[in-house]
Amino acid sequence: MNGRILKRALKLGLSLATALHLALVCFQQPGAPDTLSEYDAAVLADEPDVYWTMAGAESGSEIDLGDAGINGAYTGRPTETTLPNGDPAADFDGATQYFEAPDAAALSPATTGVITIEAWMRPDVLQFPNDESSGYVHWMGKGEAGQHEYVSRMYSLENTENRPHRISGYSFNLSGGLGAGSYFQDPVEAGEWIHYVLVINANATSEAFPNGYTKVYRDGVLRDQDDLSIRGQVIVPERGSAPFRAGTRDFASWFDGAVGKIAIWDTELTAEQIAAHTAAMTD
Repeated sequence: MNGRILKRALKLGLSLATALHLALVCFQQPGAPDTLSEYDAAVLADEPDVYWTMAGAESGSEIDLGDAGINGAYTGRPTETTLPNGDPAADFDGATQYFEAPDAAALSPATTGVITIEAWMRPDVLQFPNDESSGYVHWMGKGEAGQHEYVSRMYSLENTENRPHRISGYSFNLSGGLGAGSYFQDPVEAGEWIHYVLVINANATSEAFPNGYTKVYRDGVLRDQDDLSIRGQVIVPERGSAPFRAGTRDFASWFDGAVGKIAIWDTELTAEQIAAHTAAMTD
């Protein structure tokens, strides 16, 4: 049992059950963090299924502090950088480096019909040297040929769709093709940290969103919400076999920038929870 983690977790106000879980994980897993920040406590208090702090770039491995226990590993040894609160994060070179975790039920929106994916991302360039298609990179997601599930995307400054700075998230049918998604498109500076949250909810159907919806948040604020369909085609989440990756999704494009604090839930976080996470990093 890691007594230091236990004491820190309790001091930060986490429940005894959560504190004991963290202490046990950090005792059993080499490379686990030896301390927790107030931001970590804010995320862990909402009981994520998966939580990678992205502090393990130098060690080459990443420990899941969430309930699912899905550990991951780095390829190419990204460098370590710092988030706005001083916590470490992984900085990818935009060509060869990435993080990968194996396929698991907790990583698929098909498991419960709902998924919330949260991360901090920082583009270090605005024109990505290794982009794809019309000029974008997939900086995080789960999907390969015939096994598409979801992706987080950022467009290069110059692209053939006139979408400079656009940051988006898409849900796909396993076969791929067009995806249903949401986005924000604001001026972005290289080196700027952005709090990104993607929600896919196939269960919450309504008159406005008859097939469920996607949502995307920037810095704690809901920016877009769209029906889980595209041009008349309904998107139905299904479990694929592709791993989860950050820094790339399927090696077709590469993100030159940093990613930190990836957390995943099989429920939809409230707007208040998401805003509280942003505040925990920046206040």
